[in-house]
Parts: sequence; C-alpha cells; structure tokens
Amino acid sequence: MAKKESKTLKKIILALVLLALSFGILWFVQRLLIPKYQVGVIEGSFTEEYYKEKVPHDVLIFGDCDAYENFSPVKMYEDYGISSYIRGSGEQYIWQSYYLLRDSLRTETPKVVVLSIHNMQNEYPKRKEAYNRMTIDGMKWSKDKVDAINVSMTKDENLASYVFPILRYHDRWNQLTKTDFKHVFTKDITSHNGYYMRCDVKGIDKPRRTPARTSYRFDETSMYYLDQIRILCEEKGIKLLLVRAPIEYGWYEQWDQNIENYAAQYGLTYINLCDYADEMGIDMTQDTYDSGVHLNIYGAEKVSVFFGKYLMENYDLTDYRTVPAVAKEYEKDIEFYNFVRDDQLSELEKYGELRSYGSRAIEK
Repeated sequence: MAKKESKTLKKIILALVLLALSFGILWFVQRLLIPKYQVGVIEGSFTEEYYKEKVPHDVLIFGDCDAYENFSPVKMYEDYGISSYIRGSGEQYIWQSYYLLRDSLRTETPKVVVLSIHNMQNEYPKRKEAYNRMTIDGMKWSKDKVDAINVSMTKDENLASYVFPILRYHDRWNQLTKTDFKHVFTKDITSHNGYYMRCDVKGIDKPRRTPARTSYRFDETSMYYLDQIRILCEEKGIKLLLVRAPIEYGWYEQWDQNIENYAAQYGLTYINLCDYADEMGIDMTQDTYDSGVHLNIYGAEKVSVFFGKYLMENYDLTDYRTVPAVAKEYEKDIEFYNFVRDDQLSELEKYGELRSYGSRAIEK
C-alpha cells in the first residue's frame, strides 16, 4: 500500500514538474517573441517605463506625439523644479488617455493633468492595431487595462491575444534580432520621463498645406472620453489643462474653435502654443527634425521653458529641487538625458545623421 502511494506521489510530482516546465518554456517563448521596442520604433516602450518611476509627479501629461516629442520634463525640472511625466504613446487615442489616467491614479494624484488635444482628431472606426499594441501592451494588468483593450480593439483583434501575446506574435520567428534575445527579461529605459529626444535638424524648406475636410466635428467617441477625463479630474480635485503643441501642420482653425468652445463651456484653460511660437523663439528652420511635424530637442526645450514658467505661475506646484530624495532621482535623469543628447550629437558630427536613434536606427 505504501509503495503504491509512493509511486502515485512520484507521478504527481513528475506531472507537476513537467507542467511547470511547459509553462516556463511557453512563458520564455512568449517573452522572446513579443516586440521589445528598444531600437528603432521605441515608442512601444513608453507606457511601461512609467511604472519604474520612484518620485511623485505634480504634473502628468497625456497624448500622442504632440505630447511626448514637444515637452521635456527634465528641462522643466532643471529650470523650475517641476516633477512631471509624459504618459504618451504613438497615436494615443483619447479613450486610451482616459484609461492611462485612471491607471496612473491608482498610485498617485497629480495636481495638474495636461491633455494634448491633438488626439481629438482620431476617428473611432479608423483605430489601428499597431498603435493599440504600443499603448496597451505595456500597461499593468488591472480593470483599466481590460477596459482599454475592450474599447480599443479593432474588429480583427480579441482579448485573448492581449492576455496571451504569443497568440498575436507567434509568427515573429523570422523577425527576431539580437535585441529580442538581449531583452527577454529586462528592458532599458528609452525615454526621458516620457519624452522622446531627437537632436537632428531638418527644417521646413517650404510651407506645408493641411488638406481641407468635409467636416470638422470631432468624433462622438472622442468627445465622450474628453468628457470622462474632465469629470474624473473634477472628482479627484485635479486641474485639467488642455494644450496644443506649437505645430501648425495637421491642425485646423475649426478644430481649435471646437476646443475653445468646450473649454469655455466647462471653465477649463486651453493653451494653443502656436499662438506663442514667436515669444518662445520657435524657429521651424532649426527646431524640428522632420520638416515641421515634430520638434527636436532645441524646440522642445524652448517650449518647456515657456510652459514650465506658465505652470509655476498658475498652479501650486512644489519645487522638487529642494526635496533631497526627489532631487537625487532627478540627478540620474539629468545624467541620462545629457548622455543621450551628447551621444546623438556625436553621431551627427561623425556620420551627418543619427544611426542609433530614430525609427530607422541600425541595430548594433
């Protein structure tokens, strides 16, 4: 009898070991196959990098490239002591901004939420899986992530592929690179408190025209989630600031009027930074890296000096340069910021272009 029980126990232990081993192998393969966003298109790393933060933030900024390419939190800290973070991602839809805000409020309550309204132009039926993935995959699991998935999925997506990414990326075998193997378990920080740095210069050589539209009404879904962000901020006692980056291309006066009307209706502040481009000293022959679609570091730092001053003068923000524990962490951020800036400038001097940075970066 004892021998039978011993054999049964051994079989159970063996089965459990084999099951654990199978799950371990499956987990490893899944980790290997999912995109790492460490070289080239790094925007897919931005969402998860927020969770590595060790300091409180008085200001959280949400939005798409208009947010993460045009504001430098490190510069605003250096000049004003503002602790801020950009929870931005590629073509971040406003319903995703809402759930990222809810996600952020699980661990901290900022004094100011800055919403880049550039993403109001997105139409719900035209959402794209690639951008969904770059924003949502990096979120920690919670009801907010599940809700973000459900509202964002295209008709060809399903919840299971977010829960088990191997269902989506099982065919990436022939796309694997050294980066995939290097970052199976850990990933490097790619942004600067959510800011995407570019030091190269490609100015506007001729005016860019934005094509006319048949309608300038914002999508109903976008308006609904703008309302939800406003209501959530009101409930939490957070000041909501609507902002438009100083990029003329891709925006319309009619859209601007829509936002102004909304802000007036609900007593919000809306700042179109295009109106202050001259005051900031923005020069689109020098302060952009892609002919006026996004700012480079020179333009972003000009914006950050202006915007940081506005924030300090209009909101009750802490100067965290006087808080030793926070200042210590920001010294590390500044050191990394300066390193990447100098490294990019070195590449530009050596090659005349960036080779380790940008969407066309060459993997070393």
